[in-house]
Amino acid sequence: MYALGLVARWVHLTSSIFLVGASAMIVIAGPSDRSTARRWEHRILSSARGLAVAALASGLVVLAVQTALFEGRVAAALEVSAIGRVLVETQTGRVWLVRFGLLVLLAAFLVLRLSVDRRADWRAVRGEGVLLGAAALVPIAAAGHAAAVDPDTARAIAFDGLHVLVAGVWVGGLLPLALLLRTAATIEGADARPYAVLAARRFSRLALGAMVVLAVTGALLATIHVGSVAGFVGTSYGRLLLAKLVLLGLVLLLAAVNRSVLLARLAGDGPTVGRPAMRRLSGFVVAEGLLALAILAVVAALSVTPPARHEAPVWPFGLRLSIAALEGATAEATRTLVGSQVAVLGLVAMIAGVILRTWRLPLVALALVALGAGAGLALPPLAIDAYPTTYLRPSVPYQAASIASGAALYRESCAACHGSKGAGDGLAGLPLPRPPADLRAPHTAQHTAGDLFWWLTNGIPAAGMPGFGARFTEEQRWDLINFLRALSAGYGARGMGPTVEPDRRWLVAPDFTFAVGPTPPRALKEYRGRVVLLVLYHLPGARPRMSQLAGREGTLAALGVEVIAVPTDAAPDAIRRLGAEPRVLFPIVTEGAAAIVTAYRLFAASPHAEFLIDRQGYIRAIAQSRGEAAELETLLGQIQELNQEKTPAEAPPEEHVH
Repeated sequence: MYALGLVARWVHLTSSIFLVGASAMIVIAGPSDRSTARRWEHRILSSARGLAVAALASGLVVLAVQTALFEGRVAAALEVSAIGRVLVETQTGRVWLVRFGLLVLLAAFLVLRLSVDRRADWRAVRGEGVLLGAAALVPIAAAGHAAAVDPDTARAIAFDGLHVLVAGVWVGGLLPLALLLRTAATIEGADARPYAVLAARRFSRLALGAMVVLAVTGALLATIHVGSVAGFVGTSYGRLLLAKLVLLGLVLLLAAVNRSVLLARLAGDGPTVGRPAMRRLSGFVVAEGLLALAILAVVAALSVTPPARHEAPVWPFGLRLSIAALEGATAEATRTLVGSQVAVLGLVAMIAGVILRTWRLPLVALALVALGAGAGLALPPLAIDAYPTTYLRPSVPYQAASIASGAALYRESCAACHGSKGAGDGLAGLPLPRPPADLRAPHTAQHTAGDLFWWLTNGIPAAGMPGFGARFTEEQRWDLINFLRALSAGYGARGMGPTVEPDRRWLVAPDFTFAVGPTPPRALKEYRGRVVLLVLYHLPGARPRMSQLAGREGTLAALGVEVIAVPTDAAPDAIRRLGAEPRVLFPIVTEGAAAIVTAYRLFAASPHAEFLIDRQGYIRAIAQSRGEAAELETLLGQIQELNQEKTPAEAPPEEHVH
């Protein structure tokens, strides 16, 4: 069933693409009174009718296969009721209905024998064919991967639709152009030779613009669906996309030869230059068309393959490049800087070689040498070890509950070697071949979560670290990684004070879920867009400060601040213990407090701590004390500082560490 669906998708996409291209090529070539050109036009129109029928038939097969997959039954492919449900209840079905209706309309239009004797009638009729073909082709984007992009669904569909449309005009026009060139290259078709030369030149100019549009929209779609180098080389979708790019590169190479060499010879002497060049150009265009068919086969496979963003990448190399390798290494940083400048000079020489024809070969040779030397100098210092899971996305969010679970696992299995605070000073680590790593140091954050996952799973034999793959579940390993991330982040935040540093966002506030009495649970991320003051307090020492905050709750609310108070002893009767005077209107956590305290104690260990979290979800200031009352003006000033900041262009922090 999968193979049948894949073949049907390829046939449907190919026929739809070539249907648009055939109609567009007729319009590009224009009307003609030459008999050979008229016969070519009628032949292309006959082919278009066949393509319309093929698109309709293959579309029915695609719908049947899709129905069987949705229903989970092969027999559903032939059940009218099941097909009806898909058509009415799914996005794919509704798009299919629109496209099928347009294809039926186009097929009927192509069958009609309309008078095109007048030039205006010809343009109207042939232009209508292009418009109907494009209208039937573009909605494909609304039933593909672009329709599942969230947010910016409309933008993704627009990019995809434009990409498909431009490909239809360019790729679909190749074979009709090749047929025109082949026909005009014969002695019998000599009357259409000027017509064919003009059509080829027009198509070449159009193809040049199409390449630019395809490059831009393709890059944008790759950013949306792939997102990273790891997605390209480490996922099925990425590898298919790379195969498409390789085939496209061959097409562009042939197109460059056609444009720069053969196209210029078409106007030469007919028997000796023009007709031979036209025959060769026809062959090259056919080769482009065949490569385009292979590209469309890859596109059909891409349409049924999950995008790289939704697939865990498997890094195939033992190394990766990262600027993190240069931190603290002055000599290596200098070498990389010098190498990058040499490479820039090589790039400048390459551009100059393309522009200046006289010095082209020497400049290109110099450019290649400089680029190679620059890469040889700059890249080795950037190389660090990598593993198959280096770019694996965590399956457990960076949340307080996960961090607390990881902290318990750390105490049981890691503290003996790495020390209770992660400083690498545990007694059990003394006899190891290598001293245990200081997990608080910046290098912990420099490694990807996938690196840590690999080490936890397989161990580090050279350092005497055992693997925990058989002992811990996958979820437990991610919990431990979340704890290590929070531990390193907390060590980095040890200098953070009660004053906000303008526009400096780096310390992610771990998300958490909490409840107040019998009310439904809430999460910290639900407060995005508002400033949050998270208060960790302990009674009786913090009673003065809590009374002070309760008394100014109205002022804080007027500034758009949400206060969340968490008792450090996680008392279930925290509200009663706090007392009725003054009246506390902000949430006092009664469920979920233990996990919150465990996670946020890594950032502040004082009895009373207040975390100012901005609208994006970053901790921007930490005030530590014993809970005594203090001047609130400082806090209110920092809140106003956050309120005056512009919303940054970058997205809020993700739920998973990377």
